[in-house]
Amino acid sequence: MTPDDERHQYAEAHTTPESELLRRLNRETHVQVLAPRMLSGHLQGRLLSMISHMVRPRRILEIGTFTGYSALCLAEGLAPEGELHTIEFNPELETRIRRYVAAANLTNRVHLHIGDARIVLPTLTETWDLVFIDADKINNDVYFELIIDQVRPGGFLLIDNVLWGDKVLPSYSVKPADKDTHAVRAFNDKVQTDTRVENVFLPLRDGLLLLRKL
Repeated sequence: MTPDDERHQYAEAHTTPESELLRRLNRETHVQVLAPRMLSGHLQGRLLSMISHMVRPRRILEIGTFTGYSALCLAEGLAPEGELHTIEFNPELETRIRRYVAAANLTNRVHLHIGDARIVLPTLTETWDLVFIDADKINNDVYFELIIDQVRPGGFLLIDNVLWGDKVLPSYSVKPADKDTHAVRAFNDKVQTDTRVENVFLPLRDGLLLLRKL
């Protein structure tokens, strides 16, 4: 076991456990779905829930639902009248997502949109209190620009996988054809100088960027 693995296990052991529903979704995703590493998982899921509880958002936007784990975590902190909109590109995941949303008694509060987020986002006219971007990394900046004007001043954005397997680090030699890594690096650098937000880079799992709109 590497020190990083041991550190992660220690952190999970000292973090509030998953609910039984989330534990079941976690297990089912790892057994039945391709690329289960895309799941937010226990530690990050509890962080998403904690941030949502701190913000008490009326409107949450998630770009990249996968099997619905992060959506359920984010929904835990919704204000009493709050709603969450989540966008997933892969229609094969729709049935599973809706099943778990129903099991969490959130059918009337979690709205699933299946399709390309670049097309779906312009149809949503909400003012967002909290946004979680966890979709195709090459379009991080596209999604950011499509929604930043709809985030209320003082609202928060979270962008996942900003370490991108440590490929963003200066010591990593990026091949010209590696468009995803170039896109993540460029987005991270852009945010650092973007006067519309302030930012904190959290080296949790594969990196989580926390932004507050000014």
